[in-house]
Amino acid sequence: MNRSKYFEYVDEKIHILAHRINTRGKLNILNLHLHSENFYLHFFNLLFDFQLVNLNSSAQNVEAIDLIDHKNKIIFQVSATCTKQKIESTLTKDIFKKYKGYNFKFISISKDATDLRTKTYSNPHSVPFKPSGDIYDITSLLNIILGESPKRQREIYEFIKDELGEDVDIVKLDSNLATIINILSLEKWDDSNSDDSYNSFEIDRKIQYNELDDAREVIEEFCVYYKKVDEKYTEFDLLGANKSNSVLNSIRKEYRKLKKTDNKDDVFFETIESIKSKVLESKNIDDIPIDEIELCIDILIVDAFIRCKIFENPKNYNYVTT
Repeated sequence: MNRSKYFEYVDEKIHILAHRINTRGKLNILNLHLHSENFYLHFFNLLFDFQLVNLNSSAQNVEAIDLIDHKNKIIFQVSATCTKQKIESTLTKDIFKKYKGYNFKFISISKDATDLRTKTYSNPHSVPFKPSGDIYDITSLLNIILGESPKRQREIYEFIKDELGEDVDIVKLDSNLATIINILSLEKWDDSNSDDSYNSFEIDRKIQYNELDDAREVIEEFCVYYKKVDEKYTEFDLLGANKSNSVLNSIRKEYRKLKKTDNKDDVFFETIESIKSKVLESKNIDDIPIDEIELCIDILIVDAFIRCKIFENPKNYNYVTT
């Protein structure tokens, strides 16, 4: 069957949630994990007709178990840690003695779990658990949704829209952001495109001045592409007056909405997420994989940081080498 607009929306929103969970230091991971537990509780109840409840709502921090369905005798662990060791550690917990005969299921909320479904696990309490069918990840869930009828996809779409975001614009907007992403996506972002035309000392000074700790690694990784991005902006401006300014102003506008947040690292990474949402809403984004879009946006945000478009500049800041 063709991928419906409802499935496309669900795909995008669940991947965005996973990206936020999986990214180093970008959000309060504890709060986001708790939100994910409740999200997947309702999501699985809708998708599989389970009757899951959140065990942590009645007993805080229950080991090994996050969600439980007493009628169908199902136990779920919702985890951002996707390893064999994590699952085996869970299966050793004595709490399974209390729920003898309950089927254990594991959901990886941030990473692909394909490899885990092929492994054999130590299971000292003989908990009913079949890795091939009891380990879920985003890809496996999306494949299930893809096989649903358009009516069921619509139901899931409505739920996702209420939980994770607004409706999809049927007519998407033109976006200079999307156009520059298309241009950048054609580049091979490796050492061949790096350069030393930026002042690393000054950039480090700006990082310290704005108290960016978690964002430092991203800035240091992508600042080496400053010259290449500058070349691409020049190329982009040939398509029309001030097109690069339009892109940089869009980034600055999103940053200004978020800058009052106390944690500056959160501001940096939320700006990235906000720009990604704008790009994905554009009708003129090519069929670029989401990871490539994210790479290009990281590069653009770091470039905007270097160019003084976002965050405060220390006194006499000069980002270009002389």
